[in-house]
Amino acid sequence: MSSQFAPLKNDTFLKALMRQETDYTPLWLMRQAGRYLPEYREVRKGAGSFMSLAKNPDFATEVTIQPLDRFALDAAILFSDILTVPDAMGLGLYFEEGEGPKFERPLKDEKAVMALQVADMGNLQYVFDAVTQIRTTLNGRVPLIGFSGSPWTLACYMVEGQGSREFHTVKSMMYKRPDLMDHILRTNATSVAAYLNAQIDAGAQAVMIFDSWGGALADGAYQRFSLQYMQDVMRQLKRDKDGQRIPAIVFTKGGGLWLEQIADIGADAVGLDWTVNLGQARARVGDKVALQGNLDPAVLFAGPDQIREQVTAALTSYGKPGAGHGHVFNLGHGISQFTPPESVTVLVETVHEVSRKMRQSHA
Repeated sequence: MSSQFAPLKNDTFLKALMRQETDYTPLWLMRQAGRYLPEYREVRKGAGSFMSLAKNPDFATEVTIQPLDRFALDAAILFSDILTVPDAMGLGLYFEEGEGPKFERPLKDEKAVMALQVADMGNLQYVFDAVTQIRTTLNGRVPLIGFSGSPWTLACYMVEGQGSREFHTVKSMMYKRPDLMDHILRTNATSVAAYLNAQIDAGAQAVMIFDSWGGALADGAYQRFSLQYMQDVMRQLKRDKDGQRIPAIVFTKGGGLWLEQIADIGADAVGLDWTVNLGQARARVGDKVALQGNLDPAVLFAGPDQIREQVTAALTSYGKPGAGHGHVFNLGHGISQFTPPESVTVLVETVHEVSRKMRQSHA
């Protein structure tokens, strides 16, 4: 391990990703640093805007650590946004209050597409500075996850110019001009791999690719325009740093249909949304990858008893991880901003308690 950082005190999350035995099922939450926490809202107010928060390593460090001070989570995830990469490509990212992210210069025509170049990592130095600062501040408490959007998901925003429900613009380009779409996706894949590798160099101990919009694609188009390019990223990723394995997780929301194919691209773990049965998923992938997921985030709006019941059902569905199997507990998508923090306490305590008991009762 690099002498720059303190030794890791809790490596349960990394062990589960590498399908090694653990005393309990580790967990972290997608968007665990976020608007459901009053302390986050306070810092966000002081920062002025979302990007001021993300681009300031001190703020990014503070909000990344906040959920760990409140809950016994087993990993920290870098506070950032998936759209930092297209922003670094010069597309002009901005956020409109209540409307989400938008780009000033979306890829609307052939000229704009062909001018697209791999992101200059120098434009993303603020992210790498944040990674190093967070890792140093964590002082070995838990591992730090770095992340990126998938090539396809980034392309959706880059072509549409903002989030979309139907993806007409990007899908029109995909079907009419697959050559242009391939140029964007190739450029994105190279950028994403470089971005994740730089996060690993800066101190990330695991990395995750969020393919938020892969599930919007038809069968066939998914493999051709999303999965293939995530596999390209996997081929270019560093998998070891200072003698430590750096596990990689891929997550296609709505991708349960293609689980076996996703498990084949070279990642250590596959994230699942809440539409997938964990036990069946485990049977489908065998000992090829660990699984991450997949509680419906809406469960956290129920009472403590219902939360415990649903968490126990998910853990029971996966079963006790045996040799060569691994499970990281998570939600099936990002935590809602309206979630009561007390519900997260119940979730975390139940996952740890029930999963420990399951291992002991099967011992």
